[in-house]
Amino acid sequence: MALNHTYDACEAYDVGAARSVQQETAVGAGAQVLLLALLGTAIGMGTAGWLTGLVFAFASWAVLSRALHRSRLRAFGPANRVTLGRATLVGGVTALVADSFRSAPPVSLLVGLTAVALVLDGVDGKVARRTGTSTPLGARFDMEVDAFLILVLSVYVALDLGPWVLLIGGMRYVFVAAARVWPWLTAPLPPSTARKTVAALQGVLLLLVGADLLPRGANAGVAAVALGLLVWSFGRDVRWLWRRSRVPATVAAMVPELVAR
Repeated sequence: MALNHTYDACEAYDVGAARSVQQETAVGAGAQVLLLALLGTAIGMGTAGWLTGLVFAFASWAVLSRALHRSRLRAFGPANRVTLGRATLVGGVTALVADSFRSAPPVSLLVGLTAVALVLDGVDGKVARRTGTSTPLGARFDMEVDAFLILVLSVYVALDLGPWVLLIGGMRYVFVAAARVWPWLTAPLPPSTARKTVAALQGVLLLLVGADLLPRGANAGVAAVALGLLVWSFGRDVRWLWRRSRVPATVAAMVPELVAR
């Protein structure tokens, strides 16, 4: 998982394969509505939670369907199914957080859904590698689900600690927006264990704060650590990309990626 990366893909396909792949997204949307119905029955979820959850389900289905059409995948793949399951859980968390503006949702329920989504984050990549079904679309799908979960968790935590926590969830989207102004930010980054570790820690640390197991001061400290790590990671990558942009293209192509990490 890396929150500041981009991907693109194109593979051969036929009409039958495309229809089969698109059916998978429809199943995912159906699962999302079913989860919302279960949550609504269990906690009496209000209008805001329902509307937010349904918007998430529709938007996820539309964006994923379009991406699958453009990527021309022949099969959805087991790893993407795991990620789609995570997206369904994230939709449930999103609905609960939206409902929290009306009344506090059961913390155990929110923590449970989030914890399962975070655990599954380490599963889809392994499944893709073991089955030989890794694709750029799958990597992008995984990253977007991760980024949105962090955004939603930061909103939930910000309700207690203040709007500064939103910097954690918004930083990746600011990076993407900045890349439209400064194209050199779109250059591929070399692999980095540190980047992946920091990204994975964001969800864990925000979940710890959201679980409200610690005093408020300690929670603020944990959130500050998460933000500090993220600023360091993004700053490190932006600096590397800027320095690379200053090197002539012919020279940059010859620089081993080991130099970066």
